[in-house]
Amino acid sequence: MKIVLEHITKRYPNQNKKEGGFVTAVDNFNFEIPDGKLIGLLGPSGCGKSTTLNMICGLETPTEGRIYFGENDVTDLPPENRGVGMVFQSYALYPHLTVKQNITFPLENLKGKDKLTKEEMNEKALEAAKLVQIEKLMERKPSQMSGGQQQRVAIARALVKRPRVLLLDEPLSNLDARLRLQTREEIKRIQQETGITTVFVTHDQEEAMSISDIIIVMSAGHFQQMGKPQDVYDDPVNLFVAKFLGTPEINVFDGEVKGEKLYIGNEAVLDVKGVSDQKVKVGIRPEGFVVDENGPFSLKLSRVEVMGRDTSIISTHPDAKSESVRSIIPSDTKTDRNAEYVRFSLKPYKVYIFNNETEERIRFETE
Repeated sequence: MKIVLEHITKRYPNQNKKEGGFVTAVDNFNFEIPDGKLIGLLGPSGCGKSTTLNMICGLETPTEGRIYFGENDVTDLPPENRGVGMVFQSYALYPHLTVKQNITFPLENLKGKDKLTKEEMNEKALEAAKLVQIEKLMERKPSQMSGGQQQRVAIARALVKRPRVLLLDEPLSNLDARLRLQTREEIKRIQQETGITTVFVTHDQEEAMSISDIIIVMSAGHFQQMGKPQDVYDDPVNLFVAKFLGTPEINVFDGEVKGEKLYIGNEAVLDVKGVSDQKVKVGIRPEGFVVDENGPFSLKLSRVEVMGRDTSIISTHPDAKSESVRSIIPSDTKTDRNAEYVRFSLKPYKVYIFNNETEERIRFETE
């Protein structure tokens, strides 16, 4: 099921009565989610991603704009008529009911031609339980289960009616690291097996990039960028997106373009053909550094951390926007740990320059 958000805006009355007016949670949001894809709706806390999900679900009504499922306008439809399955961060299971009863609960309210017999409900519950691999736990209650198992029950309950759209609101945030990894792999498997259009809300960029077909990056209620995860990582439209995606975070410096050369401090670190003279912000991915004793860019060495496959060089620079600069290099690269400075050349496709005021990306030609 294709989902289209058209000029969606959501405003709430300002809770500070002295200030009055409204607070905008989502501002003029436009995007299209293709049928059968898993979409990661990504952004920091408070950016409006859960509000957007709630509007798709029908729990919130847009202040302005329209929402379409396929060609149908569902903006004013109640949640129960939209054909959506919702999984909340808190799981929201009924503690006094068994797993089977929790899963069948949404089926008990079906009426008319959709009404099911008890046998049919049990059959569908078992089918959903098998999909999330909890069919052996049907008689347990939530208190007898781990967090990961409870999350699977919540997913099975959302899937049991075979919704047109599956919505997941921070579904892994209550799990430990190992279970997060395992459960996100399960969510991807389930989505691929069912082909249900799925929207997955998270603030964890690694989580979103690992399982999403497409990610949508939000900031302060505004749409920032949409695309395949690797494409957005490699080709950010602005400094916010460049900083938000990537672990370790991108290194940011104050810089200047003079004569189509990019300067950081007094060093011309890269040719940037086609860019006019101006002060800029410079982003360099940690993997964009190449140790080179004749390289144009020097940083003061702090320490070297060996991480198995890779080595992390921690250094400082007076024009860096953070206390330390992190460079990721292959572990077999020789580095003098006793040196005061380390010199690098830079991979042009891992270097981004941004307008100093707007922080929008400034593109340059690379050979």
